[in-house]
Amino acid sequence: MDPDALWRFLPVGYVLTVLLETPVLLLLLSRRHPVPRRLFAGVWLTACTYPVIILVLPSLVDIQTDRMTYLIVAETFAPLAECVIFTLAFGASAPRSRGALARDWGAIVVANLVSFGAGELFHTIGGWEWLGVA
Repeated sequence: MDPDALWRFLPVGYVLTVLLETPVLLLLLSRRHPVPRRLFAGVWLTACTYPVIILVLPSLVDIQTDRMTYLIVAETFAPLAECVIFTLAFGASAPRSRGALARDWGAIVVANLVSFGAGELFHTIGGWEWLGVA
């Protein structure tokens, strides 16, 4: 894929991803995290992983010819990396329990599944072309 197209897509996709994932994190992260931290997580976790998914992985896997491999790698990398980052940043700052940690990880996975599903739907209906970023 054209690197210029990826750079054009990056800010649009980032904003849309944050708009989809943040409400999920707000609702599903464990109650040990205050609301400002949940909101921050919606913006920050995507900022940590999204550039890798949009700018780095396409240079390793051709999205056009091997889209399934790209999706498997990207959609495995994002939630795993975000769970690790979130746990390292906030795991020790709040009372920790196995249930709360599992809930946090589950929330991160669900948030990523929501944005993945929306992105696939948008791809299927040609939405990226409508936005002029494909």
